[in-house]
Amino acid sequence: MPATPAADTRHFPGLSRIGALLADPGRAAMLWALMDGSARPAGELTLIAGLSPSAASAHLARLTDGGLLALDVRGRHRYYRIATPDVAAAIEALMNVAQVSTATLPATKPARTVPLEMRHARTCYDHMAGEVAVQVFERLVGDGVLVREGENIDATPDGAARLRDWGVDIGALRSRRRRFACTCLDWSERRPHLGGALGAALLDAWIAGGWVERASLPRVLRITPKGQRAFDALTAS
Repeated sequence: MPATPAADTRHFPGLSRIGALLADPGRAAMLWALMDGSARPAGELTLIAGLSPSAASAHLARLTDGGLLALDVRGRHRYYRIATPDVAAAIEALMNVAQVSTATLPATKPARTVPLEMRHARTCYDHMAGEVAVQVFERLVGDGVLVREGENIDATPDGAARLRDWGVDIGALRSRRRRFACTCLDWSERRPHLGGALGAALLDAWIAGGWVERASLPRVLRITPKGQRAFDALTAS
């Protein structure tokens, strides 16, 4: 009886390459630092990763060549950012896998606890994640503002009018090449929050409306008193 052939990897030629890029702790630290949607200079990423300048330069080049980072040149300075929303979504998804695998470690290696301020509200690349984001998403679906089919999300006609009241232009979002809306599994709450172009637009609208502020800690968002009243009214309705 012939031996079973090895799995054919020709259909996914880049999978092992991406895995190798993410496997290095220094590169992983750089990518995670950029998951707040920012662009950071090479020197700052070098410090975050705890690497020498030459080593960091080599790692940044590999991440850029591999399509995970994009380079912005501003005069004499070089800034790096997550290349695309799809890359950010993949990194967030891997964080969920890491949370599950860490939870199965022996008691001698307990999983790190999530800081309360980050669990409450934070950025997930360019949209809001955390406890508040999960609750708001569930209410928007429950109230018929959004309709969910698996991972795909759409706005109902009545929901589009309500979103316009928040300053979100649904028509403009639909015209973008980016995915309109989707679920994004929250790694601290283990329930989905809203991602995609709509998730990003809502965070922008909430910041512009004074509901949400960026805190001094990376990725942490602060819900203002005005925002707390608005979110409380939304989730309690």
